[in-house]
Amino acid sequence: MARKAKAVLCRELNQPVVVESITVDPPGRGEVTVKIAACGVCHSDLSATNGTIALPPPLVLGHEAAGEIVEVGEGVTGLAVGDHVVSSFVYMCGVCRFCSGGRPVLCVEQGKALVTPPAGTPRTHDAAGKPLNIFSGCGVMAEYATLSQDNVVKIDKAIPLDRAALVGCAVTTGVGAVFNTARVEPGSSVVVFGCGGVGLNAIQGAAIAGAQMIVAVDTAEAKLEFAKTFGATHTLLAKPGEDPVKALKKMTAGGADYAFECVGSGELAATAYRATARGGKTVVVGVARGSDTLSVKPAGLVFEEKSLQGSYFGSCVPRIDFPRMLGLYMAGKLKLDELITKRYSVEEAPQAFADMQSGKNARGVIVF
Repeated sequence: MARKAKAVLCRELNQPVVVESITVDPPGRGEVTVKIAACGVCHSDLSATNGTIALPPPLVLGHEAAGEIVEVGEGVTGLAVGDHVVSSFVYMCGVCRFCSGGRPVLCVEQGKALVTPPAGTPRTHDAAGKPLNIFSGCGVMAEYATLSQDNVVKIDKAIPLDRAALVGCAVTTGVGAVFNTARVEPGSSVVVFGCGGVGLNAIQGAAIAGAQMIVAVDTAEAKLEFAKTFGATHTLLAKPGEDPVKALKKMTAGGADYAFECVGSGELAATAYRATARGGKTVVVGVARGSDTLSVKPAGLVFEEKSLQGSYFGSCVPRIDFPRMLGLYMAGKLKLDELITKRYSVEEAPQAFADMQSGKNARGVIVF
């Protein structure tokens, strides 16, 4: 059955988000309808509203959510009404060489689920009946969402859904960059540039991995205070016009073993690379504009054996990594409660975005 739902939309680029009543179609073959309990307010949603991530409006935002399945389409396997799930914004065809090789974030079929479910038929419409695009196959900043069964991961019902939602992006992207991409070793030194939702999780991932020194770098003192909560052993306030590399090399005795860029800036990625020690690894996690560039000296790659690598969605396998992250939370090793600075109603979504832009929250969550 079709369902009415309040949803958060980008109607026009570089304009505030709006809250509207939409219609969510019932699931087709291989799809499920989820009653959304909570959705994180992620910087990637903001990037969609300003064109950094090219998803055309009108767009139902949201990709980091958790909820309960209320309807199941034909051909769905392994999922049932009443199951609790977390959304995954990475479509997995399951048969290409990347999916078969355990790297579904690189699936060659991802373009099938950018603004609709993989079947290609819009499942959301506005009050006038016009189809709406959805954020990366999800569009879960809404009371209901119809998604492909490949865009949801079943989780333990004992886990609070507002906490579980966070593994749908920020936690897995940050912790996964540490665990899966960089494979941070115990006793190593780590520098994290940017202490937003993803950066804070890179910090706590490094702490869980046993890094001896974790330096948090940000332009806001409040974010650096957050970073201490998640395991930063040292902090550095980056001041406009000042190069932090000299200070970082002094702090880390020549450079960090691992440096993570979690903002989305070519210039900052280059800074992270320069702050990386000989034989170290620089991991670019933040999503920059397509026109942004990164400049490094190739000689450093050779003579210093430094490496530069990207990390998309924490190089994760959602059906493996989501339960793993939540298992760490249930064991008291991963901080999710502390990540949620403020909860908002759907009507307060514009304020939630404004608070995110101002750096007020570690993570804001819209609770339905």
